[in-house]
Amino acid sequence: MNNIQTITQEVLWAFFLVSLALGAISQRTHFCTLGALSDIVHLEDWTRAYQWILASATAMLGFAFLSDIAAINPAKTLYASNRLMWLSAIVGGLMFGYGMVNASGCGNKTLVRIGGGNLKSLVVFLVMGISAFATLKGITAVVRAQYLDVIAFDMPTGSHVGSLLSSVMGGNAQHLAIYAGYTVGLILLVFTLSRKDFRTLENVIAGIGVGATAIILWWVSGHLGFIEEHPETLESVYLATNSGRIESLTFVAPAAYLLDWLLFFSDTTKVLTAGIVSALGVIAGSCASALLNRSFRWEGFADVADLARHLVGGVLMGVGGVTAMGCTFGQGVSGLSTLSLMSFVAVLSIALGAISALKLQAASIEPCTS
Repeated sequence: MNNIQTITQEVLWAFFLVSLALGAISQRTHFCTLGALSDIVHLEDWTRAYQWILASATAMLGFAFLSDIAAINPAKTLYASNRLMWLSAIVGGLMFGYGMVNASGCGNKTLVRIGGGNLKSLVVFLVMGISAFATLKGITAVVRAQYLDVIAFDMPTGSHVGSLLSSVMGGNAQHLAIYAGYTVGLILLVFTLSRKDFRTLENVIAGIGVGATAIILWWVSGHLGFIEEHPETLESVYLATNSGRIESLTFVAPAAYLLDWLLFFSDTTKVLTAGIVSALGVIAGSCASALLNRSFRWEGFADVADLARHLVGGVLMGVGGVTAMGCTFGQGVSGLSTLSLMSFVAVLSIALGAISALKLQAASIEPCTS
């Protein structure tokens, strides 16, 4: 048991330190999914979108490599399933995307802004966490489970790109998924880095740096934290994850688990998990970066309408993020790296929801400035 406790602590420290780096990178380079979409809609500037694409490409290549060398078992990740819950991905993704515009950022950006002194984001985080917990185990969980999750496509060989390729070409679905990960990741990597105007140190650090954090945590969770035979249950187990499966970066459900841990701290069954320390790590890394570059400043709500928008945004992010099984990091960088079909549907839905909200915001402002 002492060995189990030691490995668990190593996994938690690794998640915290890697997330610390993620927080610093995100704060320093302004890596932000909402910012990327906003730049496209309002400025027709794709720079931050290319950062995000580069991060996903890096994570894809890393996940394919770890799977190829058998360092992790891709069938044991949080996103591995024989059911494609397409309706949950669409509804949850639309909600999350629309919500993050009103909340001024996705889950990761909310944590980064908290570290920079933004009290609005602290309120968003609390509301998002409560809403996420309700969607995991409370009133909105009933709606999710009874009306959304039950509508799905059964895919016996797995709901990922490899399964689709196998149905067309034949062959082992998991092997094809690895080859597809190498291929798609390399194409996206070349696509972004071939753009001369994009190849700045900041953009490369943002893209490859964020992607690398996801890769490291896949290894930490799936290899370092893997126990083939737990001494108590005699079953294989992945230590320190809430799902009991291999996890990487995601920030909606961990907000709920963090609040649960804080509220019931004296309950010995409530323990720190990889998701909880990841959230704390991003806040700490962002705070350290903001203090070092002297950008830390306190910021509050401008008025009641501003508060109302952020409250609505927080609720939509919490409910939507859990329903879609992830946020722009959970289903985006982490989920896409596994080539999960649900991740592709969720990310497209998140983008659509966000773009719709951005266009509505722009339309509401124009009459006032004309």
